[in-house]
Amino acid sequence: MRRHRNVKIVATLGPASDSYEMIRALSEAGADVFRLNMSHGTHEDIGRRHALVRKVEADLGMPIAILADLQGPKLRVGTFANGEEELAEGQRFRFDLDPAEGTASRVQLPHPEIFAALEAGATLLVNDGKIRLRVDTCGKDFADCTVMAGGTISNRKGVNVPDVVLPLAALSEKDRRDLEFACELGVDWLALSFVQRAADVEEARALAKGRAAILSKIEKPAAVKSYSEILAVSDGIMVARGDLGVELPVQAVPPIQKRLVRGARAAAKPVIVATQMLESMIESPVPTRAEVSDVATAIYEGADAVMLSAESAAGNYPVEAVRTMDNVAMSVESDPTYREIIEASRSAKRQTVADGIVAAAREIAETTDIRAICCFSQSGTTARLVARERPRVPIVALTPLERTARQLCLTWGTTCVIIEENVERFKQAVIAAVRAARSMGFATEANQILVTAGVPFNVQGTTNILRVAPCDERLIYRADPE
Repeated sequence: MRRHRNVKIVATLGPASDSYEMIRALSEAGADVFRLNMSHGTHEDIGRRHALVRKVEADLGMPIAILADLQGPKLRVGTFANGEEELAEGQRFRFDLDPAEGTASRVQLPHPEIFAALEAGATLLVNDGKIRLRVDTCGKDFADCTVMAGGTISNRKGVNVPDVVLPLAALSEKDRRDLEFACELGVDWLALSFVQRAADVEEARALAKGRAAILSKIEKPAAVKSYSEILAVSDGIMVARGDLGVELPVQAVPPIQKRLVRGARAAAKPVIVATQMLESMIESPVPTRAEVSDVATAIYEGADAVMLSAESAAGNYPVEAVRTMDNVAMSVESDPTYREIIEASRSAKRQTVADGIVAAAREIAETTDIRAICCFSQSGTTARLVARERPRVPIVALTPLERTARQLCLTWGTTCVIIEENVERFKQAVIAAVRAARSMGFATEANQILVTAGVPFNVQGTTNILRVAPCDERLIYRADPE
């Protein structure tokens, strides 16, 4: 199934999308990647959804990526004797380690690591930032605060600590169990929640043992500050605007989003923009104009993918939400201004032979009648480098590895084709590329394509060859009779 857009669509699975028929309908409507949210559902639920996606993949004959999103450490208050209390602006309130039920003046915060990191003047946010408190004094087992913005605080509401780097591992014990389960299932991507430092990513990578690519969710101020280091050790990035918008002023999120997207693009690593993109479509068959503009902005920025959360997992109109994203993407990408913005934001940094090869491929494709750039890749690196250039022609990634093809489903503009066996000679690569381009409707016998690869084959990171090839196999055999 050929997409007529470059940006990819990630759809979260949940109660509203828990059947073969619905998952297939979402895929046919435009979903390229399915997200399994490990915060909700049992391992049995997750395993069933994974199996359904793989059945849809086999029936449609196209690679589909599966992303398992780990919950991450959840910081929550304890319980209240009355179930809830009302906090008024200006009042004093204490958090402590005492397990006794909470009152109007205190509640348990069963996380000693928070108290160890707090300092006077720090901010505590409760219930997605609706309640804001300033720490006045604190110790190893308490924090006395002043309520800056009041509201209702109730049992087990979440707590955010935006001002300090917490001495917390990004992986809880639940996350470790979920990570192992997801890797054994065979997911393609692992999304790591509440990353604060590069070491968090490296810990997850050590546990994954190469069984899945690691995608870091940027949703804490500490992650924004350490973005370069986190990006360097990650395989991909998610701009998770939910918690980011809680822990930072909301007006800071749009420029941060642009910076994160540009950084990931320059590093040739896929980047997803997520959270509340079509939120109203949970209840409505049509989005708001503002939501459409939000999706369009991410596409204009050059994001590799845009993501649906509750819209496809629990909403009333999951297929319509995917179809809306698909339509918005095709409209934006047909706008001449889109090409101007994408090309103006292209990184000109060239450091390696591979950088030069893919830049030349894009320039040749855009100045001659080339119909597609075909990349041979074991690891996906060549295809990602070509995608970084954001060429005007389609990118066809050919690989013998099912895992590589699936992971590339998250990469901008890339159509993935699994070839049956390893290619050992470049002429074989050219012929396979020609056949793929023609069979998928990218080119005809009268057209030309570009073929990029690394020689020797089957060695990662050796992109070093580029050829303009006719789509008539007889001409290839004449040129290369051996």
